Amino acid sequence: MLTATVLECANVRHGFLSRKGGVSEGVYASLNCGPGSADEPQAVVENRRRAVSRAGLAGAPLVTCYQIHSADVVRVTEPWAAKDAPKADALVTDRTGIALGVLTADCAPVLFCDVQAGVVGAAHAGWKGAVGGVLEATVREMTHLGARAQNIRAAVGPCIHQKSYEVGGDLCKAVLTASDWALELFEPSVLPDHYQFDLPGYVSGRLARMDLGHIEVLAFDTYGDENQFFSYRRTTHQGGGDYGRLLSVIGMGA
Repeated sequence: MLTATVLECANVRHGFLSRKGGVSEGVYASLNCGPGSADEPQAVVENRRRAVSRAGLAGAPLVTCYQIHSADVVRVTEPWAAKDAPKADALVTDRTGIALGVLTADCAPVLFCDVQAGVVGAAHAGWKGAVGGVLEATVREMTHLGARAQNIRAAVGPCIHQKSYEVGGDLCKAVLTASDWALELFEPSVLPDHYQFDLPGYVSGRLARMDLGHIEVLAFDTYGDENQFFSYRRTTHQGGGDYGRLLSVIGMGA
């Protein structure tokens, strides 16, 4: 499990889980936390329990969404069953004893906290969600619960990095249309009209433009480290099929 220095605050517990330490087998080995995969359901349940415990929130209910690469944010006041998960890509809460989680397999997990206000948040930020404003929507919803932007700390977890992330011209155009400052995050690739895109740089750039208190980016490439991380794109390049999902968790101790 990986942690971010900026989130090591009183009463806040968090963790960016790797693929290690679970009970799943085969392509899901071993800490697959994605109920949307074709893994054994009971293995996923046990993996999620282990992940929450490892993040320091043992016994807390884990709340996740049905992620759709949107900018939709849900305010969590009480836990729900996995089958009842709303379609959204970020969660915020001011309640103690609840673990907020996002699932990734190359997209960027972003965890937030404002210790003074007692508010935490978690967002799933692929390029589409980031362009659509999921990070800004998360911060906005946190402020509705009493947080202040200058007090919010944010950490960008393991995701696909520039050397591993070749994209087409359409994606480049979509990003630059929304964020003209992001041109420096694209480097020409060997293929015509293709580029290497710096996703964590883009996510952290959008966070920086909200004048948050502290921002940290963990330097781990999900595509490049098969031993530690699941990766949708790596699986695709290896011939396709199903793949595991990584879980990132944040919550406040009860």
